[in-house]
Amino acid sequence: MDFSLSEKMDTIIGMIDEFVEKELIALEPEFLTRSFTELLPVLKQKQAMVKKMELWAPCHPQEYGGMELDLMEHALVSEALGRSPIGHYIFGCQAPDVGNIEILHMFGTQDQKAKYLRPLVEGEIRSCFSMTEVDLPGSNPVLMDTTAVSDGDDYVINGQKWYTSSADGSEFAIVMAKTNPEAGAYAQASMIIVPCDTPGFNLVRNIPVMGHSGDDYFSHAEILYQDCRVPKANLLGKEGHGFVIAQERLGPGRIHHCMRWIGICNRAFDLMCARARDRVISADGKTLATKQIIQSWIAECAAEIQAARLMVLHAAWRIEKEGAKAARKEISLIKFKVANVMQMVIDRALQVHGGLGMTDDTILSFFFRHERAARIYDGADEVHKVSVARKILDDYKDKGCG
Repeated sequence: MDFSLSEKMDTIIGMIDEFVEKELIALEPEFLTRSFTELLPVLKQKQAMVKKMELWAPCHPQEYGGMELDLMEHALVSEALGRSPIGHYIFGCQAPDVGNIEILHMFGTQDQKAKYLRPLVEGEIRSCFSMTEVDLPGSNPVLMDTTAVSDGDDYVINGQKWYTSSADGSEFAIVMAKTNPEAGAYAQASMIIVPCDTPGFNLVRNIPVMGHSGDDYFSHAEILYQDCRVPKANLLGKEGHGFVIAQERLGPGRIHHCMRWIGICNRAFDLMCARARDRVISADGKTLATKQIIQSWIAECAAEIQAARLMVLHAAWRIEKEGAKAARKEISLIKFKVANVMQMVIDRALQVHGGLGMTDDTILSFFFRHERAARIYDGADEVHKVSVARKILDDYKDKGCG
């Protein structure tokens, strides 16, 4: 692996770092105290600035207006953008749109690409991904009650989903529903495009997460599908291939998430070190930075961030070289490792800030509230640990006892 940056990427990351520092971090006090909808006009202005800088949609296809960076390159971009909670949104590479764009590009028909993919990449519309169900474990996705029953040229969808992130204000959802209930467990579900203004698509509520319901892009919705009728032309890929398509989305998606988390780690670490250096704790002018426990935390956090970062870059490199299937072990490892490192770094940064860390005067309390879910979504830590342990132990079947 070569860890050196190309001249192109060195320039791109430098431009992004400067933009995040000057334009986005400065906007965070408003982001923390106002609704997302209220901020949309100024956020659109920032997006226009990014487009003029030709940095829009870094990982999306050039033919649709993106930069088409490869996975390793976008990993570095995601790290830089992760320093601010609005970074990915401003640059047009935010989840869940980024995953929907990937699968529309890979599996969409020409009509689907014209109607949904192009305006999505251009930032004219947003989308959501509707998979997790209220009463069933998200870590076992084959357990699904939502159905899409064939009726002539249509599917009729019934079911209840939640944590359909960013459904509030979205143009369409990609819905996982059972179309082939008699097939094998992994061949029952399909992905279907459902415009959000379709009768029977009911946004019940934006779910309060740690006391905050959010709105527009920064929200997680509960959706009730009641006899929601869409044409079969809205099927994404082949019928019964929902899980096949989902697997194509998961590998790169985990790289995006994990490098965003590394960006959060970097931001929290910077705040922690600055606070330790500046916080006077005694009459003789000594600061928190003189305390060995704080020095130990800083050293441990630096080591863990570096280790986690290298793990993610290695996983991205292996996905590029050998494909997501060959990198399954690495993908599972980074999912729980990086999420836990991030939580530890945020917690220690908040602790160093004391009472200030509990307020919204810094970004730390936002990170603490909203990033705890990283150890749950896309598969809980425990599921990934069991899965990766089985893969490792399988490698020892024929090795004997030494």
